[in-house]
Amino acid sequence: MAQAVSPPSAPIRVIPRRRTIGSSDLDVFPLAMSGNVFGWTADDRATNAILDAYVEQGGNFVDTADSYAAGRSETMIGNWMRSRRNRQDIVVATKVGKSADNPGLRARVLTRAVHASLQRLGTDRIDLLYLHIDDESVEFEETLLAVDELIRAGKVRYFGGSDHTGNRLIEARIASAMLGVAPMVALQNHYNLVHRTEYEGDLAHVAAQQRLGVMPRFALASGFLTGKYRQKSDLARNDRGGEVAKLLTRRGLRILAALDSVAAAQNADVATVALAWLLTKPNVVAPVASASSADQVAALTAAASLQLTRHQVTDLDRASE
Repeated sequence: MAQAVSPPSAPIRVIPRRRTIGSSDLDVFPLAMSGNVFGWTADDRATNAILDAYVEQGGNFVDTADSYAAGRSETMIGNWMRSRRNRQDIVVATKVGKSADNPGLRARVLTRAVHASLQRLGTDRIDLLYLHIDDESVEFEETLLAVDELIRAGKVRYFGGSDHTGNRLIEARIASAMLGVAPMVALQNHYNLVHRTEYEGDLAHVAAQQRLGVMPRFALASGFLTGKYRQKSDLARNDRGGEVAKLLTRRGLRILAALDSVAAAQNADVATVALAWLLTKPNVVAPVASASSADQVAALTAAASLQLTRHQVTDLDRASE
């Protein structure tokens, strides 16, 4: 009698270990899904599909702002969480300070902005609130006291900066200590293979000193680091063509060539390698990247489990100097 043959087992998908944001207890997937296209280039259906794909890959960290699509991004994320009944599983980050309705960081404006965000998100708390601007017209003490009041009320769990220099982060930490209020635990800043200097100077030193979890924004340089834009004729496919055009330089093409080499060796997408490079850097917790369709999500989340060799990291470092 012929022996039955067992069907081949399905491949085991390894979920990357989550990382903790700074000194908080927020454990997040090492890639934050940005909501900056929700309500702009992604409608409700596309947004739901993107977020569903992200969660299916193990994601739990969604990043938005009250100024994205005039608040529409927050509303769409809130609708998705409500329809999926998964609020408890999602770490929600949003930013205040840039919206037309509540600009700046004066106490009453900040408080009003947070309440409006809570309503749009359909939740009772924001897990991570970023100050979207460094409003130097307002004393840090006023802003910090307002945020601390929101934290004490349970409406915000933790907060961080998004547009601050190293010196201003130090000023904020000193002010927090003097006032006895909650300090920043996170930093979201412009950082990627083509834009390194701003972070790798004072900001990196301060982030290490203050134990700030770093979430690089523009992690794929408006799509340039996906490798899709290599000549001027490609720019028509990008809504941010003007920004990408500035990167079509000898240095930019050298970086793409280095990414191509590593991607071929790793059998990975160029975008995956660019994000994985960020994850090798000190204090980086989760790069922030966006997808305009669900089929783009896997290349983003794959960065969380891609192990670059020391030689590959060095090659990318040198190409982007």
